[in-house]
Amino acid sequence: MQQVRPRYKLARRLLFPYSGEEPLARQQALRVIVAWALSFPLVLSLCAMPIAIALMRTVTLQKVVFFFLLTFLSGVVIFGSLACLVVYMINRAARIYQQRKQTSDTNGGRYGS
Repeated sequence: MQQVRPRYKLARRLLFPYSGEEPLARQQALRVIVAWALSFPLVLSLCAMPIAIALMRTVTLQKVVFFFLLTFLSGVVIFGSLACLVVYMINRAARIYQQRKQTSDTNGGRYGS
């Protein structure tokens, strides 16, 4: 019988397309971290740009670029760190799930029959 992969919404497929039942491989974990570290800060920086331009008294290209880089790089640090934490916790939960599943299979089920 062929296993059917669940279809997730677009945001889930882009940011975390894994089931959580198996620990992520190193390449999958890096893909998640890079996706989080680039997508969220980019959106945040682009949304903050019109506000920064409207609030600055004298708008120069240097100030706009500096503000964009400041928001983007701080977002990369924050969301990259959060992605590392999420990957660590998902891998830990998947290992616990596998251990419990393995022990329940060897013990004859939930009630020990």
